[in-house]
Amino acid sequence: MQIGEVAARTELSLRTIRHYEEAGLVAPSARSQGGFRLYTEADVARLMVIRRMKPLGFTLDQMRELLDATDRLDAGDGLGSEARAELLQRVRTYQQAAAEQVDRLRVQLARAEEFEHTLRSRLDSGRPSPGEAA
Repeated sequence: MQIGEVAARTELSLRTIRHYEEAGLVAPSARSQGGFRLYTEADVARLMVIRRMKPLGFTLDQMRELLDATDRLDAGDGLGSEARAELLQRVRTYQQAAAEQVDRLRVQLARAEEFEHTLRSRLDSGRPSPGEAA
């Protein structure tokens, strides 16, 4: 599929996909005769991993490291048990970091919802908010 379809499926802009390509995070699997980038389902899945890491605050280097670890695990060829265990530990570290960030985001969301509820209650009661002239 071409980059436009990938952008629509991943909800990433063309510019962002190109940026991730320049950063070495994803590469089109092929090019058309006209030079257009062509992507596979695996490329889309990789972009979705990147898209999910971004709001959790992972850096491009961290994304690259995790993708490298998962690529090596997926290939599996020639991995000794020690190397496999090391890669799994690396992935586990990212999973734990993601879980911690999700917990922090849940707390932030709860606080934001409380704030919005407070404002809605004030509006529903018809009372002036602090600083508003009565």
